[in-house]
Amino acid sequence: MSNPKENIVVFEHEILRFDRGEKKITKDQFEALERYYGNGVPFYTLVYNGVQFNEHVGVLQVGTTLIEVLPKADRNPHSEKEDKKWRDLLIGMLQVVGSFDIKSTSSSNLKIKPNTVLDLYFELYVKEIEYLLHTGLIKKYRKKEGNVTALKGSLQFSKHIQYNLTHQERFYVRHTTYDVEHTLHFILYKALKLLKQINTNSSLNGRIGALLLNFPEMPDMKVSEVTFEKLIYNRKNQHYQKAIEIAKLLLLQYHPDISKGRNHVLALMFDMNLLWEQFIYVSLKKNRTSFTKVKAQTSKHFWKPENGRRTSMKPDIYIETTTDKRIVLDTKWKNLNGYNPSPDDLRQMYVYHEYFDAQKVALVYPGDCSKGKKGNYFDKDGIHNESKQCSVVLIDVQSDIKKWQQQITEQIETFVNG
Repeated sequence: MSNPKENIVVFEHEILRFDRGEKKITKDQFEALERYYGNGVPFYTLVYNGVQFNEHVGVLQVGTTLIEVLPKADRNPHSEKEDKKWRDLLIGMLQVVGSFDIKSTSSSNLKIKPNTVLDLYFELYVKEIEYLLHTGLIKKYRKKEGNVTALKGSLQFSKHIQYNLTHQERFYVRHTTYDVEHTLHFILYKALKLLKQINTNSSLNGRIGALLLNFPEMPDMKVSEVTFEKLIYNRKNQHYQKAIEIAKLLLLQYHPDISKGRNHVLALMFDMNLLWEQFIYVSLKKNRTSFTKVKAQTSKHFWKPENGRRTSMKPDIYIETTTDKRIVLDTKWKNLNGYNPSPDDLRQMYVYHEYFDAQKVALVYPGDCSKGKKGNYFDKDGIHNESKQCSVVLIDVQSDIKKWQQQITEQIETFVNG
């Protein structure tokens, strides 16, 4: 597909309608998003004549139109500079904590500059297939049945009589063959053909066309979650895993427009709360100095019915320091705008304080670090308890990802040691 692409840029929680607004979608595109929403997607909610996005960010491609949903942690209005800042930040965060090891591919390895998250994923997939073709596609043994001109394997006598009564030079046999036709390649080829159909980046057209010429043609197959769950990786095919993960993302998130055939929908969306949590965790693991242990999602049981399963609590990040301090962090991608955290969040941190025997706990938000707050809980007698500290740590947003990661560690260490 070489049609020029149209970009609509919105920030999380914005509304996009077809009947009014500076930025609009068409009624056909809204109907396509409405049908896609009917499949249970959590990326937006339907409002009157439009959609309202939530905490999920990324890209929705509807036909040839790209709808970018960017993260936002300040009140600055849309502008080219502002859009680029948050787009680069999102791509940088995904490169650090990518679910299929995006971090192993730096921007310098990419042949095109990603203008959207979608460009990044398409480029990464093309790069992975180029690598697999260069190193050689792996072969596997498989059972094959059919007519051959030389007797090999086991003769299927009834079918041989059925098909070859007048062709005595042929044999209908079942035999084992060793070739590149297997499930891994069926998936990769299907995703490559999909990429050819939906790609709107002219910089990738030639490379995708070359890959389709060089990749052996494979039979079509239906794919679902079960298809990928059945895959088994070993030492021989481990290097396929990254390409398969991207193919899974593309194939399972693609929703063809059956009714009109124009507004196909592809969604590559990410929960910003989860991405923020992973980004903080990876940054602390990478740059820690006074921390002896940094764990994500540390589970601890706190209730069990007479019959049934136990219930656990899982704080986002658990830290132990060289001075034997235990710290619990809970991350929230939200602009507090000067307000206090919600009572529910503060109650949750109180429980973490108790159950993890922590010296300090904190809620971590993006924001102006100078506006962070120290706080303490009251005990049951209503006395301010200095030993039960729960703070609000605000992290300044930086455009330089590496510096930002270093700054995150410094700000958390300042909180821990303060």
